[in-house]
Amino acid sequence: MFYWFMKNLIVAPILLTLFRPWVVGREHVPSKGAVIIASNHLSFIDSIILPIVLDRRISFLAKSDYFTGRGLKGWLTRSFFLAAGQLPIDRSGGKASEAALNTGLQVLAAGEQLGIYPEGTRSPDGRLYRGRTGIARMVLEGRVPVVPVAMIATDEVMPIGSRLPKIRRLGVVFGEPLDFSRYRGLEGDRFILRAVTDEIMHELRKLSNQEYVDVYASSVKERTPSSKR
Repeated sequence: MFYWFMKNLIVAPILLTLFRPWVVGREHVPSKGAVIIASNHLSFIDSIILPIVLDRRISFLAKSDYFTGRGLKGWLTRSFFLAAGQLPIDRSGGKASEAALNTGLQVLAAGEQLGIYPEGTRSPDGRLYRGRTGIARMVLEGRVPVVPVAMIATDEVMPIGSRLPKIRRLGVVFGEPLDFSRYRGLEGDRFILRAVTDEIMHELRKLSNQEYVDVYASSVKERTPSSKR
C-alpha cells in the first residue's frame, strides 16, 4: 500500500510531468508472472524513471547506503527509494554477492519483476560495457524470461556527478522477451553463463545504439577517479 501510494500519487505524477518520458515496446513486458527487466545504465535516475513507466511493481537491488541515513533527510531518502522499488543489499562482494543473488531470486519466486543492470555499475562515458554473469545465474536459476530495455538520454538529464537533474525529455525502449529455457540446469557452467549474458548485452546494444566495449565498466572507473561519483 505504501509503495502504491508513493509511486502513483506522489512520485510518478511529478516525474512524468517534469521529464515526459516517451516509451516504445511496453507491450513486450508481461502483464503477470516473474520476469527480469535487464537495462543499460547511464544515470542514477534510471532506477527512478523505469518504475514509473511500468504498470507493475519492479524491484531493483540498490546499495544499502541509500537506506542508512539519519534524520529527516535520511527518512526522505529511504522513503523515496522504497517508493521506487529499491531493495537494500550489500555490494561488498563474496558472501554479500551470494546474498544479493538470493534476494533477487526471492523477488522472482514471488512472481514479481526484478530490474537488473548487467553492467553492474553506471557507464562512465555513455558506452555499453561487458555484462556481469550474475544476471545469467538469476535467469537460469529463477527460470524466467528477460525483457531488455534501453534507457535513452538519461545521462543528459542527470550526468554522473550531478546533484540535481536537468528538465528535459528522455526515452525508454523495451525489446522482445528473451527465452533461455534451452540452458535450464546449466547454471553451473561458466561458459553458458557468459553466453547468456553476452546475448542480453547484444540485445541492449541494438536497442540503445550505444558503442559496445568488451571490458567491465568498473575497470574503467578504477582508472578514471572522476567517473566514480
